Amino acid sequence: MTLTVEDAIHQARETWRRLGVEQDAADEMAEEMAADLTAAASDGRSVTDYIGGDIDALATSWAVERGLPATGPRLKETAAAAARGATVPAVVAVILWWAGMPGGLLDRDSEALTTQLHGPPVREVHHYPNPGTPLMWVGWAVCLLAAFFWVRSTVAAELQHRHAPAREVTMRALTKALPLILLAAALLGTAINCLGDYAFSYFRVIVTVLVAPVAMIGAVAAGAAWVRDRTCPPQ
Repeated sequence: MTLTVEDAIHQARETWRRLGVEQDAADEMAEEMAADLTAAASDGRSVTDYIGGDIDALATSWAVERGLPATGPRLKETAAAAARGATVPAVVAVILWWAGMPGGLLDRDSEALTTQLHGPPVREVHHYPNPGTPLMWVGWAVCLLAAFFWVRSTVAAELQHRHAPAREVTMRALTKALPLILLAAALLGTAINCLGDYAFSYFRVIVTVLVAPVAMIGAVAAGAAWVRDRTCPPQ
């Protein structure tokens, strides 16, 4: 597919929008790029040859050289990136809880009700080891480890993608704070489970499965945004 001048300008504008370049500055650079590409075409050079095949890199370097990318802390973007990194571990952790809890997915306990000619029915309860319990504990450890690396990776990639300032400082601080943030999220999920057992015993599973992942993901997102706010001074 041949890259046209319009395609190149559109992709460059998308890059500048992502970097937070103001509209007036983006319009000015788009006009300059269009003029350069038109002149190159008149000299027999294609758009791809002139740009070098990487419009994003060219548009980014151009904006950075002019000091145009937004320099704010990018708190929303940081929180969203942390939430993406925490989503899968949080959901898996709740599924593991559901598998390991008494009466859960892997619980093999059973009850039998025997009627008698004389006297009340006899209820027999058969208890068996729940294979979901050790799976739950091991799985939770894996989920915490995975969440640490995924949250750290997604936040680092997002800040790099946005050319956000103080990236290194933020990542060093996040690496130190993330274990505590994940612990707080896990405790929050446990508290929601206990609350569901106390206040909604019949709907305990529904409350935990629906509310706990959202709360844990939100806690991680808020913690990452807090770290970013503390490490990126106002510009």
